[in-house]
Amino acid sequence: MSNNQGIAPVYDNRGFQHEESRPPPYSPQNAMYPALPQQTPSYVATTLGPSINTHHTVPPEMIHNTGQRKGPKRCNSRRILCVSLCVVLVMAVVGILLWYFLYYQCLLGKSCRSGGKCLSSSQWCDGVGDCPNGEDESQCFRLHGTNFILESYSPGNQMWMPVCAEKWNDDYGKTVCEQMGYMRKDYVTSSQTSAGSLASKGYMKLKPESTYKSNIQSQLMYSQSCSTRAIKLNCIACGVSEAAPNTRIVGGTEAVNGAWPWQVSLQNNGQHFCGGSIISPYWILSAAHCFQDRYSNPGSWRVCSGDLNTPLTFTSRVKPVCLPNFGLDISPGYPAWITGWGALRSSGPSPNMLNQAQITIYSRDECNIPQVLDGQVTQTMICAGKLQGGVDSCQGDSGGPLVVKEGNVWWLAGDTSWGIGCAWKNKPGVYGNVTYFADWVHGEMQEN
Repeated sequence: MSNNQGIAPVYDNRGFQHEESRPPPYSPQNAMYPALPQQTPSYVATTLGPSINTHHTVPPEMIHNTGQRKGPKRCNSRRILCVSLCVVLVMAVVGILLWYFLYYQCLLGKSCRSGGKCLSSSQWCDGVGDCPNGEDESQCFRLHGTNFILESYSPGNQMWMPVCAEKWNDDYGKTVCEQMGYMRKDYVTSSQTSAGSLASKGYMKLKPESTYKSNIQSQLMYSQSCSTRAIKLNCIACGVSEAAPNTRIVGGTEAVNGAWPWQVSLQNNGQHFCGGSIISPYWILSAAHCFQDRYSNPGSWRVCSGDLNTPLTFTSRVKPVCLPNFGLDISPGYPAWITGWGALRSSGPSPNMLNQAQITIYSRDECNIPQVLDGQVTQTMICAGKLQGGVDSCQGDSGGPLVVKEGNVWWLAGDTSWGIGCAWKNKPGVYGNVTYFADWVHGEMQEN
C-alpha cells in the first residue's frame, strides 16, 4: 500500500519482491488468467479450423485458344468434365463449411469445452449430463444483483430467468447452493423478493412432482407467471464487516483490527508473499502469478488470517467477502477499497500492520489512453487508483482484495495484479476483474 510518488521501476506485484522489470501484462505466452467466456452456460469453442481454399485454379492450357478446331463430341465431353469437376468442388466446399460451422464451431448449438462435442441448445441445463466433464449441467444457476435473486438458465428459451418461490424450501436452497460450489453447512437462508423487470419474460418454476433430492434444474419448467415472488438465496454469510470505515480516508492508513475480515496473508516459507481473500471456509482467492515457477509447491504455503493458526473458522474477525453476482453494477467513478501488507513505497519496507486506502475505479477507455496505460487494460482487468498519484497498491499487495460496498455488503470486485511504479501520477493500479472470472471460480469450487 503506497502513498509515495518516489521514482521506482515497473512492478507486477509478484509478492514482496523488488524486481527490475516485468513481462508485458497478459501476453499470449504468459497470460495470468485463462481466457474464458463471460456468459454461462454458453461455452463456444473458438479454435479455428483448417483454412479452406475456395478459389478454383484453371491450368493455362484450358483457357488459351490454340487456334485448333475441335470436334463437337470432344468439346461437349470437355465441357461436361469441367462442369462435373466444378460441381464436385462446390459440394466439397459446402460440405466442409457445413461441418465447420454446424459441428466444429457449433453455430446452431453450444460446444463442450472438453472434446468439442456439439450439443443443441435444449441439451444445456436439462438435467442430463452430455458433456464429458458435465459442464453442460454445472453452471445452470446464478445469483443476480444485490438482492441475491436466484436465476436458472432456461434451455427452451435460451435465457436466464428468476426462480419462482412456489413449493420452494430450504432443502432446495441447500441443494442449489451446493451445486454452485458452496457447502451445505454454510447455507444461510432462502426468502422471497420481487423479481422486478427480471420477470418480464417469465419464471422457472418447480414441477408438481419435484424433489430436492435429485438434480434441481431437471425439475424446473418455464412459466409465464408466479403466484408468489422470486427466490432470494443466501448461500453463505458474506461481505459483512463491523469495523470497516464509513468515511472517506485520503491516503493509506492502518486498518482497525477486524475491519477487513476476509483479508489473508499468504506466506511462503514463513514470509509474507501475497495477499488473498476468503470466499468460503475452504477457498482463498488470490492472483495466479503469486504461485508460478518455484512458488508452485503447495507445501511451502501457509494462510494466515485474523488471530487463528488453525483451519478457517468464521468469527467476527474472520469472514468471507461476497463474490460478485451477475448484474452487480460497478461503474467508473465508483469508490473502492484496497488492503494489504505491501510496501509503503516502491522497493520500500513492508508494514507490520494491515494498511487500507480508498481509491476510484476508472473506465477502461480512460486508462487505455497513451499517457496513462496505453491500451494495456483488457476486459479481464479493472483499472483503479488516483490519477493524481499518491495512493496505490505496491509490491506485496498482489492477490489482495479490491472491494466495493453495495446493498450493505462488501463485494470482491478485483484482486491486485500489476502496475507501473507505485502511486505514480497517471499510473493507476490494475486488478484482476473478478466479475469476469466469477463463472470460472464457481466452476473450480464445484469440481473440488
